[in-house]
Amino acid sequence: MARTVVITGASSGIGRALAMEYADRGVTLGLLGRDQERLDAIAAACRGRGATVETIALDVRDADAMVGWLHAFDDRHPVDLLIANAGIVSGSGAGRRSEPLAAALQVIDINLKGVIAALSALDSRMQARRTGHLVLVSSLAGLAPQPDLPSYSASKAGLVSYGAALRVRLRSRGVAVSVVCPGYVETPMADRQRSAKPFSWPTGRAAQYIRNRLDKRQRLIAFPWQLVFGIRLLPLLPTALQDWILSGFTAEIVADDATLEK
Repeated sequence: MARTVVITGASSGIGRALAMEYADRGVTLGLLGRDQERLDAIAAACRGRGATVETIALDVRDADAMVGWLHAFDDRHPVDLLIANAGIVSGSGAGRRSEPLAAALQVIDINLKGVIAALSALDSRMQARRTGHLVLVSSLAGLAPQPDLPSYSASKAGLVSYGAALRVRLRSRGVAVSVVCPGYVETPMADRQRSAKPFSWPTGRAAQYIRNRLDKRQRLIAFPWQLVFGIRLLPLLPTALQDWILSGFTAEIVADDATLEK
C-alpha cells in the first residue's frame, strides 16, 4: 500500500478526487496544482481524513521548479506513488474553427512535457530504491483520436507510448508504470467541452476505479468498458469506416483564460 503519494493537477477534477481517495491516517500527500486557494481547500479536506499534506502552487511547464520541489519532497518523504495528472484541453472553437496554434502548443507543453518532467524527477530515485510506482494520466483520446481535439489527442497518445516504453525499461528495476485512460469524467475541464459525453462518470467513481487498479499494479487502466470495447474494435475495421465513426465525435471547446487540471 502506498504511504507517500504525489499528485500533480491535484486542485481540481480527477486529481482532487484522487487526493481524497488516498487521504488516510499514516499517508503523506504531496499535492501540486496551479490554484493555491483550491489546493488549500483540498489539503484541509485531506488532513481532515488524517493525512499529512504538503502543497505547492506551480505551473508544470516550469520544469526546474517542479523537479526541485519533487526532489526536496522525496528527500523528506521517499515517494511510493507518483500520479502525473496535470493536463488541459484545447480544440476547435465555435463553428469548429481550427485550433489556435498557441493553444495547441500549450497543450503539448503541459500534457506531455509536464508529465515527462514530473516522471523524470523521480524515476532514477525509485530505481535506486528498487521500489515505486509511476502513473501517467492519459485519456481514451490517446487511443482513439478525436478530430476536434487534435493536440489533446496527440499529447495523450504520446503519454500512452511514453508510458509503455518506460514500463518495459523499468520493469526489471523494481518500478511499476501504469497508464490511465479515462473516458468522459464530470470535471471542470470537461465542462468546457461542448459535445456528447456518453457513459460519463463522476470524479469520485473514477478515482475509486483508478485507485483499485493501481493497487493491483495494472499496466493500462481504461474505462468505461463500453467505449474501450469500441476502441479495441476500431483497428479491425477498414480505414474509411474508422474515419466515419470518429467523425461522429464532434466537439467545441469553450475558451477559458485559466488552465484547468483534469
